[in-house]
Amino acid sequence: MSDVVKPKDPANSWADLLAEGRAPRFLLICLGVWLNAADSLVTATIMPNVGADLGGYAYFAWATAGFLVGAIMAGASAGRLSELFGLRLATALAGVIMAVGCVMSALAPDITTFLAGRVIQGLGSGWISGFAMVAIALLFPERHLARVFAAVTFVWGVATVLGPLVGGLVVETRDWRDVFWLFALQAAVFAVAAPFLLAGSAKGQGGPGIPWMQLNVLALGVGAIAVANVLTEPAAAIGLVLAGFGVLALVIWLDGRARVRLLPQGAGDVRTVVGAGYLAMFAMTAATMGFGIYGPPILQELRGFSPLWAGYAIGAEAMAWTIAGIAVAGVTGIWDGRWIRIGAACLIVSLVVLTWSMADGPLAWVLVGGSLMGVAFGFSYAFMTRRIMAALSDEDRAIGSSAVSAVRQTGAAAGAAISGVAANMAGFSQGLTEASARSASLWVFASVIPIALIGAWAAFRMTAATARD
Repeated sequence: MSDVVKPKDPANSWADLLAEGRAPRFLLICLGVWLNAADSLVTATIMPNVGADLGGYAYFAWATAGFLVGAIMAGASAGRLSELFGLRLATALAGVIMAVGCVMSALAPDITTFLAGRVIQGLGSGWISGFAMVAIALLFPERHLARVFAAVTFVWGVATVLGPLVGGLVVETRDWRDVFWLFALQAAVFAVAAPFLLAGSAKGQGGPGIPWMQLNVLALGVGAIAVANVLTEPAAAIGLVLAGFGVLALVIWLDGRARVRLLPQGAGDVRTVVGAGYLAMFAMTAATMGFGIYGPPILQELRGFSPLWAGYAIGAEAMAWTIAGIAVAGVTGIWDGRWIRIGAACLIVSLVVLTWSMADGPLAWVLVGGSLMGVAFGFSYAFMTRRIMAALSDEDRAIGSSAVSAVRQTGAAAGAAISGVAANMAGFSQGLTEASARSASLWVFASVIPIALIGAWAAFRMTAATARD
């Protein structure tokens, strides 16, 4: 007798995801993700032209560091601000702030004004990302979360393909400032659309307030890590990274004893789903940063790639993330935990492959390593986020969901700093040569394998049957 094939649950489908007024909210979230992703990708492409025009070659890294600091601070505070102002108003204001930052960069007469604009763009982008996470947690049923995050991943993949292309076309045919005018216009559209597309969401209730003490200490820790990312002296950079980690640990300690919390209950306890999940996201994100930052110059120096083609080779990570995320979006039951563990294992394998192949291995293996890195998150990210959100109490849902973005962005800043220390110790700070590129191609990836192992341990921990909510 043939096996009976069970029909798919219509309540867990793309059609149901967009039903009952969820489609406009879904579209707004996708636009916000596009703004967050494409802004950073396009800006990275045009920075050489910005430096030539404003005389800011020495401040290249500060453009990224300033954006990250602003984004992390905004993402960390998004949950409380959504409670204070309401999701509609807060999201609209985030779009306005990002538009203001883009206008500042577009009009910048000097590098100082440009960098200030990048910090404000980071604030706007971080709030947009944080409020999007709050909207997902509050406005979508749990059964749809994996599909929502698969769609978010798809938007990231599109931004990865189009971002470098748009930046390259603009600098070849027009002025680099036009990029920021383009994003200012998109952010303005987002700000105007938010109150209409988020109609029906709860109004601001005031909430318990803003956790200023934790935010100020967080700024100190993230700032230390960001400065470490731009230092060329390895000893000073290592010291700042370690100090930054110590301050981040202090934030968690203070938050557990504060009246107004920045993070949900259990955020610092790896015995809980929330604590283990945050650690997994932080460590796994940190372990990936070297590929995106140092992969392109290594490929250009050792394999003769153009900047555009090097960017697309690195884009294999994002494309693989997108494909893997969509492939498993409909998974339910015990398999969501299994995909989290498979994803964590894929990350470790990817770093081993890249350590071996980046300099002298076949190009195909470099692409395999980058793709496995993307697959790691495609398989795990949506399910980790869904488990975290499911473990949050109603009281902590806003701050806990917005913290997901802040945790990943903090991991990105930490990973960039760690990879930068490894690259500079390998000779990168003395200039890009065949010798420095070859040495960096080994140590940039080998140095973060222990961090990936920590992330894998936390991912296994959050899926263990003994983990308590």
